[in-house]
Amino acid sequence: MTDTILPQAAAAAADRVAPVASAQRIDTLDFIRGIAVMGILAANIVAFGQPFEAYMYPTAFLTDPGDPGGWLWIAQFVAIDGKMRGLFTLLFGAGMVLFMDKAWARGATRWLQAWRLALLMGFGMIHFLFVWPGDILFYYGLFGLVVLVCLKWSAKALLRAGILGYLLGAVFYAMSMSFPWAVVDTDFGDSPAMADTRADMIAGIDAAIAHGDVPNKAIAAGDYAALVAHRVTEQWAEPFTNALFFALETIPLMLIGAALYRMGFFSGAYGRAGLVRWGWIGVIAGAAMHLAIGLAVRAGGFTFYGTLAAFMGWSPLPRLAMVLGMAALLVAYAPAATGWLGERVRAAGRAAFTNYLGTSVVMMVVFHGWGLGLFGELNRPQLYIVVVLTCIAMLAWSKPWLDRYRYGPLEWLWRCLTYRTLFPLRK
Repeated sequence: MTDTILPQAAAAAADRVAPVASAQRIDTLDFIRGIAVMGILAANIVAFGQPFEAYMYPTAFLTDPGDPGGWLWIAQFVAIDGKMRGLFTLLFGAGMVLFMDKAWARGATRWLQAWRLALLMGFGMIHFLFVWPGDILFYYGLFGLVVLVCLKWSAKALLRAGILGYLLGAVFYAMSMSFPWAVVDTDFGDSPAMADTRADMIAGIDAAIAHGDVPNKAIAAGDYAALVAHRVTEQWAEPFTNALFFALETIPLMLIGAALYRMGFFSGAYGRAGLVRWGWIGVIAGAAMHLAIGLAVRAGGFTFYGTLAAFMGWSPLPRLAMVLGMAALLVAYAPAATGWLGERVRAAGRAAFTNYLGTSVVMMVVFHGWGLGLFGELNRPQLYIVVVLTCIAMLAWSKPWLDRYRYGPLEWLWRCLTYRTLFPLRK
């Protein structure tokens, strides 16, 4: 059966295809996914508990950030920001190959994966509009459709395309994000020729902060209806308009993840000593470059365009080094994580879809005015306490649930919708 099959025939083929059985899973992928889904909360917690702009720009906090000297900002920038998303994206690319290899072996075609990705885009839009606007699922579904076309390429072709695409994206990000910083924060903007441009960019800071006024007030007041109405009428296009900035990182990382899977990276094809050596080289080198960037931003006073340039423009290359280094170390160390904690991390990874969306719902309860009403009230150290407690909750529920049931709740729903079949949930 070829990929020219009609969608109706593909649906019929899908009926003969079953989800990946537990015995066919790669434990290393689940372990890394468990680490990543908890790390993503640590990366996003500021945007949950404070205005979205505070994710990068500490001045946007509605309370004292509780971070004298900005050292916690630097620590999160070095160790967390972008790295957990990068790991998740690598795993998504690997998971696409795993899914399609088994689907092809059972007679299905790319139509099955395309339908699955379309469903993911739907989940993402629901997440964006009704829960939290920092969704990444929509982008994974959208860009996954691009990667889907490439999945029959050789591992080397996937790797070359991924690295080249990532490097091109890094150049684009550096150029586009460095210019505003240079105009507003350096002597480059002092020339008369730049006066109007600088004025416009300074005005753009106030506009960016004001962009969140309506949703922030609705969250604080607990006016969920007003919040959703604003997102549906004013913000609905943001996942599409912001796609370019995510595409130049997400698609290359998916391709790299697909290549690494085909090369056996996640399943033991590489020696542990080499993984540990190169993993630590990537992590240490990438962290050192991040630290240098963070110190430069601190010296500049954590300005709006300085923090934006640090996150978006200057960190892609060191981030890639750290993401690949972290992946190598986790692959190397995962087999030894066989105890109580390791099993619970794997379970959190098996239920990563539920944990990711479930965490957003929990954060609504914690921060929205109709819940605990803590939006804008907690500083950085206090927000990190919320992260620790929520990660404990992830580890606490995931394994007992999966001891009794085949899938996490949303994983089960996604599978049922993918195959258009009601699968048994209880073991």
